[in-house]
Formats: sequence, C-alpha cells, structure tokens
Amino acid sequence: MTKYAQWLERGLMTTKLDAGAAIAAGQETIRTEARALDRLCEVLAGALATPFAEAVELLSSANGRVIVSGMGKSGHIARKIAATLASTGTPAQFVHPAEASHGDLGMIVENDCVLAISRSGETAELSDLLYHCHRIGIPVIGMTFKSDSTLARASTAALVMPDCGEASETAPAPTVSTTMCLALGDALAVALLKARGFTADHFGAIHPGGKLGATLKRVRDIMRVGQSDPLISPSTSVQETLKVMSAGGIGAAGVIEHGKLIGIITDGDLRRRLTPEMFSKDARSLMTPDPKTIAPDAPIADAIAIMNARRITLLFAVEDGKPVGVVHMHDLLAAGVR
Repeated sequence: MTKYAQWLERGLMTTKLDAGAAIAAGQETIRTEARALDRLCEVLAGALATPFAEAVELLSSANGRVIVSGMGKSGHIARKIAATLASTGTPAQFVHPAEASHGDLGMIVENDCVLAISRSGETAELSDLLYHCHRIGIPVIGMTFKSDSTLARASTAALVMPDCGEASETAPAPTVSTTMCLALGDALAVALLKARGFTADHFGAIHPGGKLGATLKRVRDIMRVGQSDPLISPSTSVQETLKVMSAGGIGAAGVIEHGKLIGIITDGDLRRRLTPEMFSKDARSLMTPDPKTIAPDAPIADAIAIMNARRITLLFAVEDGKPVGVVHMHDLLAAGVR
C-alpha cells in the first residue's frame, strides 16, 4: 500500500483544523501572495520594464488575434487572461497546447500573436506550438519564472517574473505563481486598453448583458419617446394635464414653451396642491420651473446618480433645451439596473 493510500485509510484527510489555525493559514497565504505581487510590481519598473513594453507593443500591433496558451494551472490562468483581453478590446482566444499538437495549430495563423505561460518554461506540450510560431513567423510572448528556460529563449518578449515560491512548502501547488501570472496578465490587458484608447462606450458595446451592461448603456437606449413622452403647454388646464399624465403612465408631464422644457408637473405636485381652486389654474401656475434634466447620450449611471441624489423618479432628456425623451426609474429597473 502506498503512503498516500495509507494516509487515506487512516482518515487524515478528514482531520479537523481548528478555526483559529484555519484563519491563520488563510491570512498567511494571502500575505505571501501580496508580498509576491509587491515584488512583481517592483520588478515591472526594473528588469521587466523593457520586455513588458515590448509585449504591449507586440499585442497592440497584432492584426490577428492573441492566442493564449498554457498547461495545467497555467492553462486555467491562460483562459482567464484570454477572456480579459477579449472583453477589453483585444481579440483573444485560448488554445490548449496538447490539442494544438493534434490539429489545433491550425487556429494559429499569420498576423496572430501568442502569449505562452509556463512556470518552469519547460512545459513539453508547448514545444510544437512554439515551433509552429517560429516556422511561420508569429511573435511569442513568454510568461515564465526561469530566465534560462526554453520558453524564455524562444520568446520574442520574455516576461520573466521573480520566483517567490508557493504558499505551501509542504505541498507546493501553484498558488503564488498563478496569482502573479494572473496579475501580470491583467497588467497587460489594462496597458493595452489604454494604448488602444478603449473607452466605457466600447466596453458597454461588448458587455450588453447583466447589471454591468445595463449600467453602461446610454439614456438614449432606454428613454421613452413619442406618445410615451408626456408634454403640455403652459396654458394647459389641470383637467387636460391629468389626462396627459394618465396617458403617459409615468406620473408626470413636461411643460414646454417655444419647444423648450420650462417646467414639470408631477402627481406629487397635484396632490400637495389639491384644493377646489386648483382646477381653475393652468400648468404654468402649478409646475416646478427649471427641472433637472439629462442629456440623451449621458450614461445611465449618471441618471441613477441624479435620481438618487434628488430623490426623484424621472428625468427628461433634452438637447438644446428641447425634450427628446423621458427616462423613469421603472425603465432603469426593467433594464436590469439596481
């Protein structure tokens, strides 16, 4: 019986660690990784400065896609880096190095750029991929911890990180090293989006789903227009104002004069002034003048901020003082914004 089998038989895998020891182990792991990231940040301004700048240049000038590859835990990090690059404006995809040797090399073509990750720099499964890149002239960015490794020597730009060990000496599974690779991948992605002039508008265009995508939309994308945009003149009677507000379904009406928004009347305004005399007045005498408005191209996040700050539930969108739509809190909720 192997030592591992004996270990399982004795039930040591179910040995309970007291809460204090568990928390201490967790804290030490995080501290160890934080120290490693501090060291990586220092090196990025020193020995890594030139290759990092070269890597950003290679990635930004690639006319094709960025192919990210790695084996084992490095492969999991590679998948995440590829996803981050793609979501920040750099077309990227993950290619498994073992599958690459069995036909997936066809996914890597001229004008692409490869980012290969290997802690040791000697991952055997990467060899065919590296040879393919050199054969057709594809630049390789190597992310490793060994400066004299095969990957480092084969790279157009070698990102050699300081070896800070792993979180556990007893079982040195990739922990600190994968955290460093992930951080360096994020650093590349952010440097690239800045180099490309990638904006919140671009980000929103490729993140249409969920709360994040909803928040990055513009007021124009969800505002109500046409018949859903209740507008009246200053001389409109209270009775007619009530009809317009009921038809609009947002509990308010905008007051316009010479095509420009000069005031707003809400359900609350009418309730607070509910007297027999109110029904003999017109919209001008009941409206709140100079209401808060928003530009139709403003981010929805701005509309939310204004509504929350002023404790209101709607905003008219205006251009050159003229109302072009109205956005209600219900519209924001329906769009998935919270």
